[in-house]
Parts: sequence; structure tokens; C-alpha cells
Amino acid sequence: MNLQDFLAYMDSGKRVIAGSEVHRYMAQLSQETLQLTAELNHAYHTPEEIRTIMSRLTGRPISDTFNLFPPFTTDCGKNLKIGENVFINAGCRFQDQGGITIGDGTLIGHNVVLATINHDLDPAHRNDNLPAPIVIGKNVWIGANATVLPGVTIGDNAVIAAGAVVTKDVPADVVVGGVPAKVIRHIEHDRLTS
Repeated sequence: MNLQDFLAYMDSGKRVIAGSEVHRYMAQLSQETLQLTAELNHAYHTPEEIRTIMSRLTGRPISDTFNLFPPFTTDCGKNLKIGENVFINAGCRFQDQGGITIGDGTLIGHNVVLATINHDLDPAHRNDNLPAPIVIGKNVWIGANATVLPGVTIGDNAVIAAGAVVTKDVPADVVVGGVPAKVIRHIEHDRLTS
């Protein structure tokens, strides 16, 4: 198996059977990712050095407008897509094997968890993985200690309140909060001109 085959399989949403070729490749990628996140998290790095490490981690170019405050962990890296002007604060934990897309202008607070893998409720298949992507729109703000679960899409300009657990899609231009997260209010765009 190669990286392109793995990503295509994960992006298909098909079950990853424990012990399968896909599952073994997933474990191999995780080991490579552990090395890179250890490098990122255990010494000071300039913003430029952080972007270089993140580019190696994702296998994609990272914009000069990207900023991250370590520590940061993820389990794959190669299924993580980051837009322009994205900021990720300290302590975030991503599980990107199922795919994470972060839109331009997004702000992610301390200790946010983005999880893209579920396990089967049936104990006979509990070790199988069920991937589902997280898609974050543009100009989203995710507050500290929020958790976003597999398969969630967050619309443009949405705000996820601190501590929220997001279990279903979030429309654009709303604030959600709570466990599970629900719409708290709608966001009105500033119509003032300078």
C-alpha cells in the first residue's frame, strides 16, 4: 500500500478492519507522525521552522500566513489540509486519518480535539475504524477545549463555544455551544463602512 491508496481508502469512508493492510499502513504512518510531532513539541522553533515541520507532517506546502503554538499532536498528518491565515493554539489534538480540512481564516483555541475516527459499537468489531472527515469552513472560531466529532462540517463564520461537543453539522453564521452543541445565536455581519 502507498500513501495515495491509503488516503483514497480513508476518504471513501469505508470501514478499516483491524489487522488489515490499511490498518497496518495506518499504524506505520502514526509512527512517522509521532517522530515529527516529537520534533515539533520538544524544543523551541521559530514560526518559519514550525511551518517547515508542519509541511513535512502534512506532505503539503504550508502557507506563510499559518501559525501554531505547540504542543500539537495528530495521528497521521497526511490527511490534514490547512488553508491561509489559520491559527492553531497550544495543546490541540487532531485525529486526521479520516480527513480534516481547515478553511482560510480559522482560529482554533487551546486544547481543541478534532476526531475523525469512530469504533463500532458491536464488541466483535470494536477494533475496526470508521473514518469520517471533518470540514471546517472559512473564518471559523473554535473555542478552547471544544471537541468536534467525526463527519461534522462547520459552516463559514461559525463560532464553536469553549467546551462544546459538536456531534452534527453546524450552519454558517451561528454560535453553537453545549454538550451536545446546539445553536445559541445567529451572527450578524458588521455592515458598517469606514
